[in-house]
Amino acid sequence: MKISSSAFDHEGVIPSKYTCEGEEVNPPLQIDQIPPETQSLAIIMEDPDAPNGTFDHWLVWNIPPATNIIGGDSVPGISGKNGGGQTGYYGPCPPSGVHRYYFYAYALDTMLDLDGGADKAALKAAIAGHVIAEGVLMGRYEKKGL
Repeated sequence: MKISSSAFDHEGVIPSKYTCEGEEVNPPLQIDQIPPETQSLAIIMEDPDAPNGTFDHWLVWNIPPATNIIGGDSVPGISGKNGGGQTGYYGPCPPSGVHRYYFYAYALDTMLDLDGGADKAALKAAIAGHVIAEGVLMGRYEKKGL
């Protein structure tokens, strides 16, 4: 499975529009080569370079597999709790230096019985044993300052 974005290349710079210095909407993601037996998709976005350990920026699950393009305007599926304690997308906003942001996409053989607002630990537990394919896209960001 392949995940890409029209906004930035793999290992490229995430445009500020998708960060705390811009509109803070999720970048458009395209998921290709989804296995035909996929029942749902899930996305986890995280920053392993955060000062206090990996920061969860975005959790979404039960995305219909026919939805291969996920844009900033509307996100199908159920949102989980990010590292800021809110549901939905939390844009890159590193305190210093360049951070890496990983977008993981998972093809699952089931719909998840998981309530909105669940955290990453609950999502990881729910997808265990159900991942039939996965892909990753990594972008970088460094705050420009005002």
